[in-house]
Amino acid sequence: MDLQTFRDSIAEPQPPAGLSSALQALWWDAKGNWKKAHERAQEHDDTADMRVHAYLHRKEGDQSNAEYWYRRCGAAPSILTLDEEWEELAQGLLEQG
Repeated sequence: MDLQTFRDSIAEPQPPAGLSSALQALWWDAKGNWKKAHERAQEHDDTADMRVHAYLHRKEGDQSNAEYWYRRCGAAPSILTLDEEWEELAQGLLEQG
């Protein structure tokens, strides 16, 4: 799936089948459901989920919690806008398959 197809799917009531929990979290975030996005990001303790978890706490405005999750996944805190970070994450995760 490419980024545009992923973005287009946000108009649907449920995420496309087969998405990773990290991509599901980004999908729900784009739908405006931070709580559901956060639940998905917490499903696994892998790098992708922790990285999305960091983004979600940054978006929430909880910078110290975001920094904790950035450290856990070995990433520097993002200096991108939230929209740019979302796109970077989605693109990278989609490319990983």
